[in-house]
Amino acid sequence: DVLVNNAGILVVKPIDELTLEDFDRMVAVNVRGVFVASQEALRHMGEGGRIVNIGSINTESVPFAGGVLYVLTKAAVSGLTASLARDVGARGITVNALLPGPVDTDMNPAVGAFADEARRRMVLGRYGTVAEIAGFVSYLTRPEAGWVTGSCLRIDGGYAV
Repeated sequence: DVLVNNAGILVVKPIDELTLEDFDRMVAVNVRGVFVASQEALRHMGEGGRIVNIGSINTESVPFAGGVLYVLTKAAVSGLTASLARDVGARGITVNALLPGPVDTDMNPAVGAFADEARRRMVLGRYGTVAEIAGFVSYLTRPEAGWVTGSCLRIDGGYAV
C-alpha cells in the first residue's frame, strides 16, 4: 500500500501583496490535500504501507523573495511527515518526505531567468528530472527502505549546500 502526496501549487508574491484567497488556496492544496489524502489512505493501509510526501528544499534554503507562503505550506508538510510517522509507526507504516530542489516541471521550467539563477546555486549545475524524483520515491516504497521513517530527505543537486 503506497500513497505519494505530490500535488502542489506556487504563488510568488511579496507578503503585502498576498491575498487571503492566495493563502487559502495554497494551504488547501499544499497542506490540506496531504492531510486528507493521508487520512483516507490510512483507513485502508496495512502493515508495510508507505506514505511519501513531496515537500521542497525551500524549507531549508530560500534564495528568492516572494516565497513566504509556499515555504510556509511546504514546512507544514515536513512537520506533518515527522508527526505522522510517529503516529503510524506501530502499524509498520513509514512516512517520509522528499525535499526536491529545482526539477524541470510545468511549475518550474528549466528555461528562463529563475532557472539560470537556480542552476548557479546547484553543485551539479543542472535541474533535476522527474525520473530522478520518481526513482527516489520508488526506493522509499521498497522493503529495503523499511527502516526509513519520519525523514525529510534532500534531493536537490546540491542546491542547499
